[in-house]
Amino acid sequence: MEKKKIIVIGASGTIGKLLVKSLELKGHEVIKASRSSAEYPMDITNKSSMEALFKKCGNFDAVVMTAGDVVNGPIDQMTDENFAFALGSKLMGQVNAVRTALPYISEKGSFTLISGILTEEPIAGGTIGTMINGAVEGFVKGLCFELPRGIRINCVSPNVLKESESYHPYFPGFIPVEGSKVVAAYERSIFGIINGRIIHVH
Repeated sequence: MEKKKIIVIGASGTIGKLLVKSLELKGHEVIKASRSSAEYPMDITNKSSMEALFKKCGNFDAVVMTAGDVVNGPIDQMTDENFAFALGSKLMGQVNAVRTALPYISEKGSFTLISGILTEEPIAGGTIGTMINGAVEGFVKGLCFELPRGIRINCVSPNVLKESESYHPYFPGFIPVEGSKVVAAYERSIFGIINGRIIHVH
């Protein structure tokens, strides 16, 4: 397999760490970007932060998103600020990462975004998450026809992770998936030929 230079945004999270480990074991150059990174700091709610990261990295072959926050809770307790936060983080954070990286990503490069099972299977208090996930997936389905230079875009939609036990009570009756299966979905997007696809790991 040809070695690639891959930017993983959200590299300090559960999925990010698992993906970074797998990619590095396969010999790829991985740029580990996150809010807490000293070498590659990035805040997905700040376009200037994104621009600085992509300029620093130069040419790269793939951008992978494993980050994006929303606020969950009963709808009558959700404020305008809660909606704005989710829109600015998990939705526009991913949208703007793609837009900002386009001038720098290599020909035939790829983007992989993240949504989640709430798009198809809502939970109590998860309306904002369901809404944001649907918008992320819509962005991927529309943009895949417009990207230049053979660049591809896909989205991974995982179930709650087996490793994220603190989230399990919010997903009653759901069967958590192993992180390794989510990693495989990301690698399918990065190294395969699919475009405009939502890869379900449910």
